[in-house]
Amino acid sequence: MTTLPSSELTPARHGARMIVLISVVLPPLALATVMWLAWGRGFGVLDLSIFFGMYLFCGLGITVGFHRYFTHKSFDCPRWMKILLGVAGSMAVQGDLFWWCAVHRQHHQHSDCEHDPHSPHVGSESRIKRFIYSHFGWLFKIESPDEQRYVPDLMADPDLRAISRLFPLWVTLSMAIPAVLGGVISGTWLGALTGLLWGGLVRVFFEHHVTWSVNSVCHIWGAQPYDSHDHSRNNVLVGVLALGEGWHNNHHAFPTSARHGLAWWQFDASWITIRLMSLLGMASKVKLPTPERMARSVSAPDAGQPAQVVETKPTADEPASETTASR
Repeated sequence: MTTLPSSELTPARHGARMIVLISVVLPPLALATVMWLAWGRGFGVLDLSIFFGMYLFCGLGITVGFHRYFTHKSFDCPRWMKILLGVAGSMAVQGDLFWWCAVHRQHHQHSDCEHDPHSPHVGSESRIKRFIYSHFGWLFKIESPDEQRYVPDLMADPDLRAISRLFPLWVTLSMAIPAVLGGVISGTWLGALTGLLWGGLVRVFFEHHVTWSVNSVCHIWGAQPYDSHDHSRNNVLVGVLALGEGWHNNHHAFPTSARHGLAWWQFDASWITIRLMSLLGMASKVKLPTPERMARSVSAPDAGQPAQVVETKPTADEPASETTASR
């Protein structure tokens, strides 16, 4: 397997990191702006439609693309779909493809242990400070993950190298598309401005905090039906808002499962999308845990906390995933 030297990717990675840090600060200002603009006049169907449309497109790019496909290999798909998922995930403005997947694989290999990039259970600070750190503080302090170690399989793909390198372009499109839609549909410059604010910056604000809640909230509050050897939990609210990612204990127990909402009542919009993709021939080899394995992984009835948090030592040629049943 051939990969690019990490030194060749350093400038792009640093630029992408700066974009992410700016995106942490700028969206709250946009939220204040739309609140001011909406004062006394409200907001219309167009603003909300652009917001939810971009939220779903970019959100599924993260959950179905960056997370379940690129990081955990929970299904296969054609090249055009691979590229679309990579672009859609990049437009969520949560970091370039290689960085995002490397951070997440590192999280799984050291979940709630010392080298976990964003655990609320590591450190001697107060619970509040550890929560803030796990939610978004880690973005300002984390060292860049070793991409050669964690994502060599992704770096070997020329399509993905281009997508990761062009991260600033996808961020620009993420802001330009809602602005153009708002301006063209409304026929006004104000429509373009509110399109940019609602479908661009405010959408990024909400999408970021929902995603960050998986790192923070879902390692503190919720149910633990499976023994995942860490503090991951299923949280109903995050499960819905994060398009299925909030069934986090399920995910940590079965990392390569394409379905996170394993119970019938656990709404998982990302799984519904993957299932639809499979029916339309856009996804194949979809991985799911077998009923036998799920039964073996059920937590003891009196287990209020994980029995033991065990740090999994990473290997150079094996990302943080395990093979489950596929069909």
